[in-house]
Amino acid sequence: MSAADPSETALVPEAYRPPAAGAVPAAAQDDGPARATTEEKTGRKRRLEFPPAPAPLPVPVVDNHTHLDFRDGLVRVDVHQAMDAAEAVGVVGAVQVACDVESARFTVQAIEAEPRLLGAIALHPNDAARLTARGEFEEAFAEIARLAEHPRVRAVGETGLDHYRTREAEGHAAQEESFRRHIRLARALGKALQIHDRDAHDDVVRVLLEEQADGGLPPHVVFHCFSGGEALARTCAEHGWHASFAGPVTFKANEELRAALRILPPELLLVETDAPFLTPHPHRGRPNAPYQIPLTLRAMAETRGDDVADLARAIAATTQRVYGTF
Repeated sequence: MSAADPSETALVPEAYRPPAAGAVPAAAQDDGPARATTEEKTGRKRRLEFPPAPAPLPVPVVDNHTHLDFRDGLVRVDVHQAMDAAEAVGVVGAVQVACDVESARFTVQAIEAEPRLLGAIALHPNDAARLTARGEFEEAFAEIARLAEHPRVRAVGETGLDHYRTREAEGHAAQEESFRRHIRLARALGKALQIHDRDAHDDVVRVLLEEQADGGLPPHVVFHCFSGGEALARTCAEHGWHASFAGPVTFKANEELRAALRILPPELLLVETDAPFLTPHPHRGRPNAPYQIPLTLRAMAETRGDDVADLARAIAATTQRVYGTF
C-alpha cells in the first residue's frame, strides 16, 4: 500500500491518521525527545504514517514498555488517545518508561492523569555515562530516586548496560555503577527492575548475580526487549527473570531470538512495543504505538505453538504479578 492509500488510512486509529498534506511531522514540532525521521543504518527517510490497527486480541494484555513522551510520525497523540487506541485492540494498559529526569517527570504526570498507565523510572545507561562524565549523575539520580517512590511507579528502569552506543571503558564503568545503584533502589523500594541490555549480556548477568549475592535482587527482574539467544534464556529461566519481547521477534532474520522464546516458560514472558521504536513486521520502520502489540503477541504464539488466547492469558497474569493492579 502507498502512503496515501485511503483503504489503509481508514484502518488507522482516528487519533493517528495523517493530517492535511504538508503538515510538519510530530517528531519535529517541539524540543522534546523524538525518533529520527531517517533510518539509523541506511540514512533513508522513514515512512512516517502510523500503521493500521491489527485485529483485537481475544484476551486483554498490557504493553510492558512504552515511551509515550517520544514523538514520531505525522501527528501528536496524547496519552489518553494512545490508550484509547490500544484498548480498542485489547491492550488495556501500558508501563510508561522514563530514561532521564525530564521523562521521569513526564511519566509521573502521565500516570496521574491516565489510569491505564503505570510507570517505570530510571536513568538510561547511555545517559548515566554522559551524566557521570559531566559530574551531574548524583543530582540526577537523587531526583530519580525521589520520583520512583510514587505509588503508581511500579518499576525502576530502564537501567542496565549498553555496549553498543557507549564503547569506552570509562563509560562502561559509569554504566555499571549506575546499574548497581538502580538495582539497590528497586530492592529498597520493593519494585520491579526493568533492564536495558544491548550487546552486554554477560556483564548484565554478572552484575545481577553479584548483587544477588550481596543483599539480594528486587522482587522481579525484567529483561526489556529481550535480545539474547538460548543461553541467556536458560539463565533467565534458572533464576526466574522475566523476558519481555518486542517487535524484533517478528523480524525474519531473528531466528536466534525465536529459539530463545521457545524455551522460556510462559510464566516468565511479557510483551511490549518499546514505542515509538521497534515496530513489528509488516510495518517495520514506521512509527510504533501500544495498539501494535497484537502483531507481536500473535507472532510469539505462532513461534511457540501456543494458542493466542492462552498465551495472552498467561502474559496478563504475569504482568499483574510483576507490577500489581492498575
